[in-house]
Amino acid sequence: MFLTVENISKRYTPFGSGGREVLSELSLEVSEGACIAIVGPSGSGKTTLLNIIGGLDQPDTGRVLFKGHSLTGYSSRQLATFRNEEVGFVFQQHHLLPQCTLLENILIPTIPLKDGQRKEESINRGRALLKRVGIWEQRHQKPAQLSGGECQRAAVVRALVNGPGLLLADEPTGALDEKNSALLAELLFELNKDSGVTLILVTHDLHLAAGAGQVYLMEHGKLVRRPMP
Repeated sequence: MFLTVENISKRYTPFGSGGREVLSELSLEVSEGACIAIVGPSGSGKTTLLNIIGGLDQPDTGRVLFKGHSLTGYSSRQLATFRNEEVGFVFQQHHLLPQCTLLENILIPTIPLKDGQRKEESINRGRALLKRVGIWEQRHQKPAQLSGGECQRAAVVRALVNGPGLLLADEPTGALDEKNSALLAELLFELNKDSGVTLILVTHDLHLAAGAGQVYLMEHGKLVRRPMP
């Protein structure tokens, strides 16, 4: 299995509080190339789940296996490599560096690459993706000179520049208007279909979620398969 989430639980215990369990023995199996949407109310644990899958956080119990390897056994260095080369992240805010051009921003993940051939491949991939998503002409502009939709498309390119097999998108259309939300959603689903990147999308937008192959509802710390009309 490409990705296996195995009985993970996560509790947050703020100072002076008894704590709150946001994930409760949650399990999920994801095939390579799948397109999954996770919906649920704010605070239900959707982002926590993505952070654990992407190696940004650790579960209290249970484990995540990526291509058969448990992230629990990874060192800090291995986790950093995993996040940079195997996983792409897209968030609600684009987090582009304001002092860098669009092209410089999308090539930031290539900096740690030590293999010269792989770095060249990533740079070429980034340039090709900029052309594909329609912002090649803006490559020398800085984020302040771009629209919100253009910045978010650049964030998608940055997430994919190293050719990861897994793309995690956390409310990627949350800061966009209706038109740009639809364009970005269409882009994500096209990339999943055409390039085979596995997509896990967290959203509160049921219309957006309906475009995914599988939809899950986060409920009481677990995922429940949700049929879509």
